Amino acid sequence: RVDIRCRATVGEIGNAEQSNINWGKAGRMRWKGKRPTVRGVAMNPVDHPHGGGEGKTSGGRHPVNPAGKPEGRTRRKGQESDRMIVRRRYATRKRG
Repeated sequence: RVDIRCRATVGEIGNAEQSNINWGKAGRMRWKGKRPTVRGVAMNPVDHPHGGGEGKTSGGRHPVNPAGKPEGRTRRKGQESDRMIVRRRYATRKRG
């Protein structure tokens, strides 16, 4: 499964339990600077293309970002070499 040209580091990851921490409440994530994730359909029309409507209405269109640009699954599943990845490194985290 692993290519002969690949390199690896043998050992144990430090602080491996870090990813299993339950932050407990929204406030603790706010202390870390993480803002709430608000759905577009919960916004007003001035804030998002999916916003507005009477009562709980669906978005009424294909998924788009707040600027109106199409979002969601639009590309192929991945590269052929992705099956060689044993575990991703997650080098950069999504901010915001």
